[in-house]
Amino acid sequence: MSARLDFIHKWVPATRSNNGITLLLLHGTGGNEDDLIPLASELSPGSSMLSPRGKVLENGMPRFFRRFAEGIFDVEDLKYRTNELAGFIKTASSRYGFDLNSIVGVGYSNGANIGASLLLLHPGVLRGVILFRPMMPLVPEKQPDLAGKPVYVSAGVTDPIVARSETERLVKMLREYRADVTLSWVNTGHALAGLEVQDAKVWLGRKFA
Repeated sequence: MSARLDFIHKWVPATRSNNGITLLLLHGTGGNEDDLIPLASELSPGSSMLSPRGKVLENGMPRFFRRFAEGIFDVEDLKYRTNELAGFIKTASSRYGFDLNSIVGVGYSNGANIGASLLLLHPGVLRGVILFRPMMPLVPEKQPDLAGKPVYVSAGVTDPIVARSETERLVKMLREYRADVTLSWVNTGHALAGLEVQDAKVWLGRKFA
């Protein structure tokens, strides 16, 4: 694991003492470290935020890991990038002084996929995670123990990118690993809808009060 903060990132300190969580923000393809800050501010006002920018470029657009085609991931790169991200989080914890046991991931699309991968490969890094439009990222070689780990999955009924079967496969696997999964189907496509953000906020407040 690198001892350097080797991701371009943004750190936003907590502005109020509410639930003590730190949100790890993981943007979608073409996003950056600023993209999810308004969303996170709505989900948990006043919480601290760590928002890295993905290092991989696809036609000039930042991503967190490589893919061969739409929905076909470079799994070896995904594993490498997931390990790299876990190291960054641990180093950032030392640098910024937040509790490693306080981290709740918030990922959208590509960010949700690496968030799910982080949960599967480094389950101790995340206290819980919100995944907007995730796919099945990989099947871990060693089964993680996710007993009671809170996971919120939000999927679009008419999503042209993420097939319903992909969402259901991921949820089934997480539940087999004993995660506490809440699955929400939203009548929309790949873009986020306001109602699901409010639902995720309620879930977050209930699980991390």
